[in-house]
Amino acid sequence: MSKQTCWVLTGPTASGKTSLSIRLAKAHDCEIVCMDSMQIYRRMDIGTAKPMPEEMEGIPHHMIDVADPDESFSVARYQEMAEECIAGIHARGKRVLLVGGTGLYLRALRQPMAMGDAAADEAIRAELEAIALEPEGKQRLHDMLEAADPVTAARLHVNDSRRVIRALEVYRLTGVPFSQQPQIQTDSRFDYRVATLTMDRSILYQRIEKRIDIMFGQGLADEVRGLLDSGVPADAQAMKAIGYKELVPYVRGEASFEETDYLLKLNTRHYAKRQLTWMRREEDVLWVDSLSPDAYETLENWYLYGAGKAGEGAEA
Repeated sequence: MSKQTCWVLTGPTASGKTSLSIRLAKAHDCEIVCMDSMQIYRRMDIGTAKPMPEEMEGIPHHMIDVADPDESFSVARYQEMAEECIAGIHARGKRVLLVGGTGLYLRALRQPMAMGDAAADEAIRAELEAIALEPEGKQRLHDMLEAADPVTAARLHVNDSRRVIRALEVYRLTGVPFSQQPQIQTDSRFDYRVATLTMDRSILYQRIEKRIDIMFGQGLADEVRGLLDSGVPADAQAMKAIGYKELVPYVRGEASFEETDYLLKLNTRHYAKRQLTWMRREEDVLWVDSLSPDAYETLENWYLYGAGKAGEGAEA
């Protein structure tokens, strides 16, 4: 039985994903699934460049505002929730369009993490399950996994005790971190047809800096101040993201606006470069210059017919 196909539009920040995705969604009866590790958080709108209702133009968007800013959100949790959204969209007879720049989320969907080939050991599992039932036991298990296998720990939420226990079990049985186990990839539930937007680097950087100027004008500092005043810790996972970590010293009076503006723009440019580097490691990706006159038609032909040549993107 053939798998259902999902369209994916990724690319660096400020590359034009929102406008192209809305156009595609309106033309082809799509619902959009957010693939952004920051837009999942409620009350973090300006710094994440979250599309506002008027920008969505009536297109349903999923995986936006699904977590509070003071909670951790793992890659495994995103994968599970996003796949539920995808299945629901297909069941409604709609197309799925994933949109965002978080390459790790795309990797988790295309190359799901298996639970290892090592046989189960009931004694080890019982020991670990007993720890999970103790006060703060789930956190203790996650700390144990962090020490043994930080890569897998970063993928798993502290409350995902089933997977945490299995990863620890595999490590105890084999002595090899779960993330380094051979053949841990499983088959994905869906097919993903991926396109990545790119453009000349100097133009992209100009767009990034203009976007940041707009964010400040929209009240980015007030947004960060409000989060801190509401009790969100400055060291929360969400507050460590670009657009927030740079603003904390500023709203506390520990840095000037000029220093903050410079640092935020610098870090965002570096982040855009990392996003492009990540996508060059992905297979079967069509690279599209989002400023070319035929960008939309190129995307449309790729998604509908697979017309186009997938390969490495040009240096942006």
